[in-house]
Amino acid sequence: MPIQKVIISGGGTGGHIFPAIAIADAIKRKYPTADILFVGAEGKMEMEKVPKAGYPIVGLPIRGIQRRLTFKNFLVPFKLIASLWKAKRIIKEKQPDIVIGVGGYASAAVLRVASKRNIPTLIQEQNSYPGITNKWLAGRVSKICVAYENLDRFFPKEKIVLTGNPVRNEMVLIEGKREEAFNFFGLDPAKKTILVIGGSLGARTLNMCFKKELKTLLAQDIQLIWQCGGAYFNTLKADLGEDISSKGLYLADFIFKMDLAYAAADLIVTRAGAISVSEVCLVGKPVILVPSPNVSEDHQT
Repeated sequence: MPIQKVIISGGGTGGHIFPAIAIADAIKRKYPTADILFVGAEGKMEMEKVPKAGYPIVGLPIRGIQRRLTFKNFLVPFKLIASLWKAKRIIKEKQPDIVIGVGGYASAAVLRVASKRNIPTLIQEQNSYPGITNKWLAGRVSKICVAYENLDRFFPKEKIVLTGNPVRNEMVLIEGKREEAFNFFGLDPAKKTILVIGGSLGARTLNMCFKKELKTLLAQDIQLIWQCGGAYFNTLKADLGEDISSKGLYLADFIFKMDLAYAAADLIVTRAGAISVSEVCLVGKPVILVPSPNVSEDHQT
Protein backbone atom coordinates (compact mmCIF):
# COMPACT_ATOMS: atom_id res chain seq x y z
CA MET A 1 0.00 0.00 0.00
CA PRO A 2 1.57 3.34 -1.04
CA ILE A 3 2.36 5.91 1.63
CA GLN A 4 0.16 8.99 1.18
CA LYS A 5 0.78 11.15 4.25
CA VAL A 6 4.00 11.41 6.27
CA ILE A 7 5.07 13.51 9.24
CA ILE A 8 8.80 13.86 9.93
CA SER A 9 9.75 15.49 13.22
CA GLY A 10 12.93 16.63 14.92
CA GLY A 11 15.83 18.98 14.44
CA GLY A 12 17.95 21.42 16.39
CA THR A 13 21.19 20.71 14.50
CA GLY A 14 22.19 19.73 10.99
CA GLY A 15 22.88 16.22 12.29
CA HIS A 16 19.14 15.79 12.79
CA ILE A 17 17.81 18.00 9.99
CA PHE A 18 19.74 16.68 7.00
CA PRO A 19 19.01 12.99 7.60
CA ALA A 20 15.35 14.01 7.88
CA ILE A 21 15.52 15.75 4.50
CA ALA A 22 17.29 12.71 3.02
CA ILE A 23 14.47 10.49 4.29
CA ALA A 24 11.87 12.83 2.81
CA ASP A 25 13.68 12.85 -0.55
CA ALA A 26 13.80 9.02 -0.57
CA ILE A 27 10.06 8.82 0.19
CA LYS A 28 9.35 11.27 -2.63
CA ARG A 29 11.39 9.20 -5.07
CA LYS A 30 9.44 6.06 -4.18
CA TYR A 31 6.03 7.72 -3.67
CA PRO A 32 6.01 10.92 -5.78
CA THR A 33 2.51 11.91 -4.63
CA ALA A 34 3.29 11.53 -0.91
CA ASP A 35 2.29 14.52 1.23
CA ILE A 36 5.18 15.21 3.64
CA LEU A 37 5.00 17.64 6.56
CA PHE A 38 7.90 18.46 8.87
CA VAL A 39 7.38 19.40 12.51
CA GLY A 40 10.23 21.17 14.28
CA ALA A 41 10.92 23.51 17.20
CA GLU A 42 10.16 27.22 16.85
CA GLY A 43 13.27 29.33 16.39
CA LYS A 44 15.54 26.40 15.61
CA MET A 45 17.61 25.75 12.50
CA GLU A 46 15.06 23.42 10.89
CA MET A 47 12.58 26.30 10.47
CA GLU A 48 15.00 27.79 7.89
CA LYS A 49 16.69 24.73 6.38
CA VAL A 50 13.61 22.56 5.70
CA PRO A 51 11.72 25.15 3.57
CA LYS A 52 14.92 25.72 1.57
CA ALA A 53 14.86 21.99 0.80
CA GLY A 54 11.32 22.39 -0.54
CA TYR A 55 9.20 20.98 2.30
CA PRO A 56 6.60 22.65 4.54
CA ILE A 57 7.28 22.80 8.27
CA VAL A 58 5.28 23.64 11.38
CA GLY A 59 6.99 24.74 14.61
CA LEU A 60 6.22 23.68 18.18
CA PRO A 61 7.04 25.98 21.14
CA ILE A 62 8.95 23.13 22.85
CA ARG A 63 12.28 23.83 24.56
CA GLY A 64 14.87 21.75 26.36
CA ILE A 65 16.04 22.28 29.93
CA GLN A 66 19.02 24.64 30.27
CA ARG A 67 21.97 23.26 32.23
CA ARG A 68 22.40 26.54 34.11
CA LEU A 69 19.81 27.97 36.48
CA THR A 70 17.54 30.27 34.47
CA PHE A 71 13.93 31.45 34.37
CA LYS A 72 13.56 29.69 31.00
CA ASN A 73 13.59 26.34 32.82
CA PHE A 74 10.43 27.39 34.69
CA LEU A 75 8.65 27.72 31.32
CA VAL A 76 9.68 24.28 30.02
CA PRO A 77 6.66 22.32 31.43
CA PHE A 78 4.21 24.88 30.01
CA LYS A 79 5.88 24.79 26.59
CA LEU A 80 5.82 20.98 26.67
CA ILE A 81 2.06 20.95 27.38
CA ALA A 82 1.45 23.49 24.62
CA SER A 83 3.58 21.42 22.23
CA LEU A 84 1.66 18.23 23.02
CA TRP A 85 -1.65 19.98 22.34
CA LYS A 86 -0.34 21.36 19.05
CA ALA A 87 1.08 17.95 18.08
CA LYS A 88 -2.35 16.37 18.76
CA ARG A 89 -3.99 18.95 16.50
CA ILE A 90 -1.45 18.43 13.71
CA ILE A 91 -1.84 14.64 13.78
CA LYS A 92 -5.63 14.85 13.94
CA GLU A 93 -5.70 17.16 10.90
CA LYS A 94 -3.01 15.34 8.93
CA GLN A 95 -4.03 11.71 9.66
CA PRO A 96 -0.54 10.43 8.70
CA ASP A 97 0.21 6.89 7.54
CA ILE A 98 3.53 7.03 9.39
CA VAL A 99 5.37 9.41 11.73
CA ILE A 100 9.18 9.51 11.66
CA GLY A 101 11.41 11.03 14.34
CA VAL A 102 15.05 11.98 13.84
CA GLY A 103 15.93 13.27 17.31
CA GLY A 104 15.46 16.65 18.93
CA TYR A 105 12.81 17.84 21.37
CA ALA A 106 10.04 18.37 18.80
CA SER A 107 10.03 14.69 17.87
CA ALA A 108 9.37 13.73 21.51
CA ALA A 109 5.97 15.43 21.49
CA VAL A 110 4.93 14.34 17.99
CA LEU A 111 5.94 10.68 18.29
CA ARG A 112 4.45 10.34 21.75
CA VAL A 113 1.07 11.50 20.38
CA ALA A 114 1.35 9.29 17.28
CA SER A 115 2.31 6.16 19.22
CA LYS A 116 -0.62 6.62 21.63
CA ARG A 117 -2.92 6.70 18.60
CA ASN A 118 -1.39 3.48 17.25
CA ILE A 119 -0.02 5.21 14.16
CA PRO A 120 3.10 3.42 12.82
CA THR A 121 6.18 5.23 14.14
CA LEU A 122 9.88 5.06 13.38
CA ILE A 123 12.91 6.80 14.85
CA GLN A 124 16.26 7.19 13.12
CA GLU A 125 19.35 7.36 15.33
CA GLN A 126 22.40 8.83 13.61
CA ASN A 127 24.96 8.35 16.37
CA SER A 128 26.71 5.54 18.21
CA TYR A 129 25.41 7.05 21.46
CA PRO A 130 21.70 7.92 21.26
CA GLY A 131 20.26 11.26 22.24
CA ILE A 132 17.87 11.71 25.18
CA THR A 133 14.76 11.97 22.99
CA ASN A 134 15.35 8.77 21.04
CA LYS A 135 16.20 6.80 24.19
CA TRP A 136 12.97 8.01 25.75
CA LEU A 137 10.91 7.14 22.65
CA ALA A 138 12.49 3.72 22.06
CA GLY A 139 9.93 1.75 24.06
CA ARG A 140 7.00 3.48 22.36
CA VAL A 141 7.84 3.39 18.63
CA SER A 142 7.36 0.61 16.07
CA LYS A 143 10.90 0.49 14.61
CA ILE A 144 14.31 2.01 15.29
CA CYS A 145 16.72 2.57 12.38
CA VAL A 146 20.36 2.82 13.42
CA ALA A 147 23.69 3.60 11.77
CA TYR A 148 25.94 1.52 14.01
CA GLU A 149 25.96 -1.94 15.56
CA ASN A 150 25.60 -2.77 19.28
CA LEU A 151 22.85 -0.24 19.94
CA ASP A 152 20.82 -2.92 21.66
CA ARG A 153 22.57 -1.54 24.76
CA PHE A 154 20.08 1.33 24.55
CA PHE A 155 17.18 0.11 22.41
CA PRO A 156 14.94 -3.00 22.35
CA LYS A 157 16.81 -5.46 20.11
CA GLU A 158 13.67 -6.68 18.33
CA LYS A 159 12.89 -3.15 17.08
CA ILE A 160 16.34 -2.33 15.66
CA VAL A 161 17.03 -2.21 11.92
CA LEU A 162 20.65 -1.52 10.87
CA THR A 163 20.25 0.87 7.92
CA GLY A 164 23.22 3.20 8.09
CA ASN A 165 22.65 6.96 7.96
CA PRO A 166 20.39 8.60 5.38
CA VAL A 167 22.51 10.85 3.15
CA ARG A 168 21.21 13.32 0.57
CA ASN A 169 22.19 12.03 -2.88
CA GLU A 170 22.97 15.48 -4.24
CA MET A 171 25.52 16.08 -1.47
CA VAL A 172 27.80 13.19 -2.45
CA LEU A 173 27.43 13.08 -6.24
CA ILE A 174 30.48 15.19 -7.12
CA GLU A 175 31.65 13.64 -10.40
CA GLY A 176 32.20 16.30 -13.08
CA LYS A 177 31.44 19.25 -10.76
CA ARG A 178 34.97 20.53 -10.12
CA GLU A 179 34.92 23.37 -12.67
CA GLU A 180 31.45 24.46 -11.56
CA ALA A 181 32.66 24.37 -7.95
CA PHE A 182 35.58 26.75 -8.46
CA ASN A 183 33.36 29.15 -10.42
CA PHE A 184 30.77 29.06 -7.63
CA PHE A 185 33.28 29.78 -4.85
CA GLY A 186 35.34 32.24 -6.91
CA LEU A 187 38.58 30.33 -6.33
CA ASP A 188 41.54 29.21 -8.45
CA PRO A 189 41.33 25.61 -9.76
CA ALA A 190 45.13 25.50 -10.04
CA LYS A 191 45.60 25.84 -6.27
CA LYS A 192 45.24 23.18 -3.59
CA THR A 193 42.00 23.64 -1.67
CA ILE A 194 41.12 22.79 1.94
CA LEU A 195 37.48 22.48 2.97
CA VAL A 196 36.88 23.29 6.66
CA ILE A 197 33.55 22.22 8.18
CA GLY A 198 32.82 22.93 11.83
CA GLY A 199 29.43 21.25 11.75
CA SER A 200 26.21 23.12 11.04
CA LEU A 201 26.71 25.40 14.08
CA GLY A 202 30.45 25.94 13.67
CA ALA A 203 33.38 24.84 15.85
CA ARG A 204 35.35 27.36 17.89
CA THR A 205 38.51 25.21 17.96
CA LEU A 206 38.66 24.86 14.17
CA ASN A 207 37.82 28.53 13.63
CA MET A 208 40.55 29.78 15.96
CA CYS A 209 43.09 27.35 14.53
CA PHE A 210 42.51 28.33 10.90
CA LYS A 211 42.29 32.02 11.73
CA LYS A 212 45.72 31.80 13.38
CA GLU A 213 47.33 29.92 10.48
CA LEU A 214 45.44 31.55 7.59
CA LYS A 215 48.27 33.81 6.38
CA THR A 216 50.71 30.88 6.40
CA LEU A 217 48.34 28.76 4.31
CA LEU A 218 47.58 31.52 1.81
CA ALA A 219 51.29 32.30 1.43
CA GLN A 220 51.79 28.71 0.29
CA ASP A 221 49.11 29.11 -2.43
CA ILE A 222 46.62 27.03 -0.46
CA GLN A 223 43.04 28.28 -0.52
CA LEU A 224 40.16 27.61 1.85
CA ILE A 225 36.44 26.96 1.67
CA TRP A 226 35.45 27.56 5.28
CA GLN A 227 32.06 26.93 6.92
CA CYS A 228 32.46 28.72 10.25
CA GLY A 229 28.91 28.73 11.70
CA GLY A 230 26.48 31.58 12.26
CA ALA A 231 27.74 32.46 15.74
CA TYR A 232 31.27 33.14 14.42
CA PHE A 233 30.68 34.50 10.93
CA ASN A 234 30.42 38.26 11.53
CA THR A 235 33.42 38.35 13.87
CA LEU A 236 35.60 36.33 11.51
CA LYS A 237 34.53 38.36 8.50
CA ALA A 238 35.47 41.57 10.30
CA ASP A 239 38.79 40.17 11.48
CA LEU A 240 39.74 38.81 8.05
CA GLY A 241 38.76 41.88 6.04
CA GLU A 242 36.01 42.68 3.55
CA ASP A 243 37.52 41.39 0.31
CA ILE A 244 38.39 37.92 1.59
CA SER A 245 37.50 36.03 -1.59
CA SER A 246 40.36 37.67 -3.52
CA LYS A 247 42.81 36.23 -0.98
CA GLY A 248 41.89 32.65 -1.77
CA LEU A 249 39.30 32.34 0.97
CA TYR A 250 35.58 31.58 0.75
CA LEU A 251 34.04 32.13 4.19
CA ALA A 252 30.40 31.30 4.94
CA ASP A 253 28.27 30.73 8.00
CA PHE A 254 26.73 27.75 6.20
CA ILE A 255 27.43 26.10 2.84
CA PHE A 256 24.25 25.03 1.07
CA LYS A 257 26.10 23.71 -2.00
CA MET A 258 28.11 21.14 -0.08
CA ASP A 259 28.42 18.93 -3.15
CA LEU A 260 30.41 21.71 -4.85
CA ALA A 261 32.53 22.19 -1.72
CA TYR A 262 33.34 18.47 -1.70
CA ALA A 263 34.09 18.58 -5.44
CA ALA A 264 36.57 21.45 -5.03
CA ALA A 265 38.34 20.05 -1.96
CA ASP A 266 41.72 18.35 -2.06
CA LEU A 267 41.55 17.87 1.72
CA ILE A 268 38.59 18.02 4.12
CA VAL A 269 38.96 19.03 7.78
CA THR A 270 35.75 18.40 9.68
CA ARG A 271 34.11 17.67 12.98
CA ALA A 272 33.23 13.97 13.27
CA GLY A 273 29.46 14.35 13.35
CA ALA A 274 27.63 11.22 12.24
CA ILE A 275 26.30 12.67 8.99
CA SER A 276 29.59 14.35 8.11
CA VAL A 277 31.38 11.01 8.56
CA SER A 278 28.81 9.23 6.38
CA GLU A 279 29.10 11.87 3.64
CA VAL A 280 32.91 11.99 3.51
CA CYS A 281 33.05 8.18 3.36
CA LEU A 282 30.96 8.34 0.19
CA VAL A 283 32.83 11.34 -1.25
CA GLY A 284 36.19 9.54 -0.97
CA LYS A 285 38.46 12.56 -0.39
CA PRO A 286 41.33 12.71 2.13
CA VAL A 287 39.88 13.74 5.50
CA ILE A 288 41.11 14.92 8.89
CA LEU A 289 38.42 14.30 11.51
CA VAL A 290 38.49 16.52 14.62
CA PRO A 291 35.98 15.03 17.09
CA SER A 292 34.09 17.48 19.28
CA PRO A 293 34.70 16.90 23.00
CA ASN A 294 31.39 18.61 23.82
CA VAL A 295 29.09 15.68 23.03
CA SER A 296 27.55 12.87 25.10
CA GLU A 297 29.91 9.99 25.91
CA ASP A 298 32.49 11.44 23.48
CA HIS A 299 30.60 9.71 20.65
CA GLN A 300 32.31 11.66 17.85
CA THR A 301 35.58 9.95 18.79
